[in-house]
Amino acid sequence: MVKIVGAVIIIIATTWTGFEASRHFNERPRQLRLLKSALQSLEAEIMFGHTPLHEASRRLSVQMTKPISLFFEAFTEKLTHSETTVKEAWEESLQEIWKLTALKKGEYEIMRQFGETLGRHDRFSQQKQIQLALTHLEREEADAYERQATYEKMVKSLGFLSGLLLVILLM
Repeated sequence: MVKIVGAVIIIIATTWTGFEASRHFNERPRQLRLLKSALQSLEAEIMFGHTPLHEASRRLSVQMTKPISLFFEAFTEKLTHSETTVKEAWEESLQEIWKLTALKKGEYEIMRQFGETLGRHDRFSQQKQIQLALTHLEREEADAYERQATYEKMVKSLGFLSGLLLVILLM
């Protein structure tokens, strides 16, 4: 009886681990969509609303869901409450929040490079920079969907099957 309970606990634990690992493959495309949506909203605020950057960022922090909202919240905080450039505030906010996301190094570099140009150009040049960043993020999103389709099911199955293997080896 104790062996059966132990075996069930092992299988449940490894299956849960597999599902948690697969969640990362599911979160990345969702967060990329959110990031693209945030940049599109930023573009609209800049182009049509003529909104200052700190105000546009504050609005985005309210509109978006976590972890993207946390990024814009930190960015707004740095812009309004410290003596820093837009580029430095953007990079510091990226570094603070990035570990909370499921996003990869490629997306980090796209966002970092975008931050270097943020606030340095006129509205139309800024719009082109946003469009460039969106194009790069679309490429990363396609990669994320491809990885999700390839690996998500496999990782879930691997969690369950590794638990089964462990139980068989221990019996």
